[in-house]
Amino acid sequence: LVLSGKKDTTWRIDDEKEITVNGELSLCRKSDNGEFAKAKVIWVKVTTFKELTKEDLEGHEKFSSKEEMLETYAKYYNMQVTEETVLKVIKFKLLD
Repeated sequence: LVLSGKKDTTWRIDDEKEITVNGELSLCRKSDNGEFAKAKVIWVKVTTFKELTKEDLEGHEKFSSKEEMLETYAKYYNMQVTEETVLKVIKFKLLD
């Protein structure tokens, strides 16, 4: 999705890397952690799942329901995720 241009947004809970605007991201495959692209951070926003806007959802993977979204992130982070969970929305642009 990223390489085809369909995904340019990622969400992070407890951003231990402290991702900031103009920072560079190394995008890696989950299967082997190998880098497949580099990207520049365009903007960053801290919000909750409850307060996600249409703009926050654009460019991100789609979910069939809010419940599916919360369950997916609970699995990703191995923690309870609710509508009140704080997350960081990160928009990025691939680098050549």
